[in-house]
Amino acid sequence: MELIGAFLWLIVTGVASIGGYITIKKFVRERLRFVDGVQKPGIPLIAGVAATALAIPTAVFPIITPLTAVLFGIGIGTGVAAGRRQLKQLPSP
Repeated sequence: MELIGAFLWLIVTGVASIGGYITIKKFVRERLRFVDGVQKPGIPLIAGVAATALAIPTAVFPIITPLTAVLFGIGIGTGVAAGRRQLKQLPSP
């Protein structure tokens, strides 16, 4: 039974971190393209910390742990950085 719980935790954590990364990267690239604030150097860190802070209260559920919330925040922060990097490579309109 513990193996099933560990596998389920791994799936939830993977979906949260990878899904957060992909979703926020697409959001930054498509929706925040013309927002100058995204280009500030500390924005990925701020986004990651904010996402972690918002996800920590969900750690009361048995499958979601504080580590899941931290990995979600890391996924968000790296997604913002990757989306921002892609914006610099796009031709300007």
